Amino acid sequence: MTIHAMIDLETLGTKPDSVILTIGATKFDPNEYGKIYQDFYYRVDVDEQVSMGRTIDEDTLSWWGQQEADVVEEALGDHNRTSVSEVMKSLNKWCVGVDAFWCQGTAFDFPIMESLYRQLDHHIPWAFWRVRDSRTLFQIMPKDPRKEIKFAAHNALEDARVQALCVQQTLQQLGLTVK
Repeated sequence: MTIHAMIDLETLGTKPDSVILTIGATKFDPNEYGKIYQDFYYRVDVDEQVSMGRTIDEDTLSWWGQQEADVVEEALGDHNRTSVSEVMKSLNKWCVGVDAFWCQGTAFDFPIMESLYRQLDHHIPWAFWRVRDSRTLFQIMPKDPRKEIKFAAHNALEDARVQALCVQQTLQQLGLTVK
């Protein structure tokens, strides 16, 4: 079986050194619609990242202020925060055996996580040639498949699950099988 992973972040900025609020990920078989399993979700310690020199963007804070209250509480609330080092070690273990790593655009999630890995002097669990971009895949379709699914946007785990389903659906509609 082919094992792919979809990773999504919620952050306090768009630069590589931005504070990460939550990391959501799910493993999936890209060739079998609906086969999604082994979720990964952590709420990362914000104060620890700020003390490390990671940044918070005022425009992003303003944007969060315009979101639904339950979404804001999940992303920004203080409860159940985990240390940065523990989250990254757990993610490294979770990534073992994954053939390809997806995110919604390669210029956001991966650069932010790679910046944090480097800052902690941790091993990055994916090679650059294993990174995939769901945004590009969805743009070749007549209609963005995410628009057909009702979901809680801006929850990192929910976004990862929906994006994984949409990759599966898109590949199926295109008649493609991937490794």
